[in-house]
Amino acid sequence: MDISQYLEIFIDETKEHLQSLSDQLLILETEPENVETINEIFRAAHSLKGMAGTMGYKRMQRLTHDMENVFSEIRNGNMKVTANLVDVLFKGLDALETYLSNIQESSDEGTNDYEDIIKQLNNILNIGLGKAIDEDTKVLEVEKPELVLPTSGEELKFTSIKILDYEKKAINKAYEIGMYAYGITVYIQEYCILKSARAFLVFKALESLGEVIKSLPDTQDIEDEKFDLDFSVVLLTKESMEKVKDEIMKVSEVKNVVVGKIDDTNTEEAAEEEESKITEEQELDSSITSTAKASGTSSGNNTSKQSAKPVVNRSVRVDIEKLDILMNLVSELIIAKNGLVSISTTDSSNKNESGFNEQIEYLERVTTNLHESVMKVRMVPIESVTNRFPRMIRDLSKKLNKKMELYISGEETELDRTVIDEIGDPLMHLLRNAADHGLESNAERIATDKPEVGSIYLEAYQDGNNVVIEVRDDGAGINVEKVKKKALSNGSITQEQADSMSEKDVIDLLFRPSFSTAEVISDVSGRGVGLDVVKTKIEALGGDIEAKTKLGEGSTFIIRLPLTLAIIQALMVELGSEKYAIPLGSIQTIEDVTQNDIKYVHSKEVINLRGSVIPLIRLDKVLDVEEKQEQSENLTVVIIAKGDRLAGLVIDNLIGQQEIVIKSIGKYINNNKIIGGATILGDGEVALILDVNTLV
Repeated sequence: MDISQYLEIFIDETKEHLQSLSDQLLILETEPENVETINEIFRAAHSLKGMAGTMGYKRMQRLTHDMENVFSEIRNGNMKVTANLVDVLFKGLDALETYLSNIQESSDEGTNDYEDIIKQLNNILNIGLGKAIDEDTKVLEVEKPELVLPTSGEELKFTSIKILDYEKKAINKAYEIGMYAYGITVYIQEYCILKSARAFLVFKALESLGEVIKSLPDTQDIEDEKFDLDFSVVLLTKESMEKVKDEIMKVSEVKNVVVGKIDDTNTEEAAEEEESKITEEQELDSSITSTAKASGTSSGNNTSKQSAKPVVNRSVRVDIEKLDILMNLVSELIIAKNGLVSISTTDSSNKNESGFNEQIEYLERVTTNLHESVMKVRMVPIESVTNRFPRMIRDLSKKLNKKMELYISGEETELDRTVIDEIGDPLMHLLRNAADHGLESNAERIATDKPEVGSIYLEAYQDGNNVVIEVRDDGAGINVEKVKKKALSNGSITQEQADSMSEKDVIDLLFRPSFSTAEVISDVSGRGVGLDVVKTKIEALGGDIEAKTKLGEGSTFIIRLPLTLAIIQALMVELGSEKYAIPLGSIQTIEDVTQNDIKYVHSKEVINLRGSVIPLIRLDKVLDVEEKQEQSENLTVVIIAKGDRLAGLVIDNLIGQQEIVIKSIGKYINNNKIIGGATILGDGEVALILDVNTLV
């Protein structure tokens, strides 16, 4: 069975279950007796195990199986949750995430069995159940609670299979050509939900080994789930009993398998006794060891191997109501098109002209609504990024030996999928920065009358056409003098520059490549890779970042991002004979400035606008556009903003506001980032879009 077609669904759902496990384990750490949380973890582990088994990822299946065993006993009240158990479970979670990462990269889970984690889980289980631990015992030989077999004195109930005359002949024929006949009984786990699906996988496994000539109950009843927790088959094969058993045990949720050899002489004797009737019952015999091996320990993987091509998650889950709206709008678009076609095929008249204008207005309304609807479909809650951070802060708290709490708000704020995919790393850097640099040690906090537990806040909210994300802490704040000294010592600035720098200018130094104030390089920070990466990534998404701080009270990093990257409102302007687009979200005002209003500071042009000194940017010079012959006394200046910083763009003419579709101009044109893309205008002309952040 080729299951590679289900790979993307498996990856999506596994991510959800892993996130659920992470969230619930964090709750369990603080509330060890929370029954609802324990049940939720058991369900997530159980679902993961079943999915991994179906896809043929045996190592992943085995690890989740052992995690599930532990929670099965906790659920039944046989053992308690301990801090050590939670730590081991988090290790198991990391291992599962590594498996998933490998699967995304190459469709294969890798070769690491994580025996140490499995051994720790089983030791915790045995301690919890009051069993002795043998340190030298191999993990595979640890007895699983749900695979405990009958003790001596009790007999395992074997199913008897009645073999008909034509089946006897088939068995005898098989022996003649060097094959074996095995009677097999398969026992399914009690908690299995889809018994028929498990049976189907068992039959698939057996068909790869030989031919199934009989089943009890028959295949139709098995398909309809008309059987308890076991079923039996007769298999003709050249393989050994061990091989057959191993293949069946690879199927998830199979509790045990009993394989017995059907002797051809027995069938012959039975045939002589009663040729036309059903033969005597053939008892399936098997020697079963008292220690059951865990299912799924084989290193085999039956997933169709693909080339080592990363599986990129390109899907977005969409509310059905949003799709209904989209469908209705498309049908209205067709109506509008039909109206225009109808007008174009009739004779021209005043009546038709007014009808044509009405249809154009109708079409405009529909396309605007269609755009909004498509944007909503592309929107994803920021929660899909932020939900992995509580676990990260928990780990950092232990690693740095600092008490800290993360408070997240505004998780329901939505961003375009393309932005969501890229925003995770910058936020992770900022949170690690807050934990390592921002928050003081426990002792320092107590000494300054602060709560011992430091607080980190991650807040997201919508502001006009932008989404704002704030990362702040109640730590020591940024020591501006320390930053200045570090910059002087590594040659980033001169003493003259240092003397004239404002606090904001000094804070901006932190965003320079390879700049770090950490005294010691650790695996958390100190290598100078972080804030410059954050800044580069945010600006590549058309956003900006700024930092604010108050010594002794904490720091705030504010990120502003566009809601979407595909369609924006823009101001169309002219420079000479060329047309350019300026994103409307970056424009503050448009001013009419006379030549006399222009002043000079450090030989650069500025204007004084209502008490603010704003530098002027002559776009024709920056973009190498031919200047107009006659110089007008008045200049049109578009005031643009990047955070708190303003600049004035000198342009020749205003065309007006327009909704534009951003098209990438590819990697072939090196424009020093001044051009953010291009758009195609109504008349087919191409206009370039200016990147305001780079210009400022």
